[in-house]
Amino acid sequence: MKKKVCKSCKIFVEGKTCPLCKKDQFSTNWKGRVYVLDVKKSVVAEKIGAEVKGEYAIKI
Repeated sequence: MKKKVCKSCKIFVEGKTCPLCKKDQFSTNWKGRVYVLDVKKSVVAEKIGAEVKGEYAIKI
């Protein structure tokens, strides 16, 4: 089973609501993923709009 991704934050979610934005709109249709370890130093995190450490989908 594919992981689900928040449509708003693009972060992978396991529960019923997104831990970041508290929304419940998800997608299982995503391509590529990146794991951000340090959002303050990461150029990739800045490009994808990541604000917290975690696993993000690149394209939803």
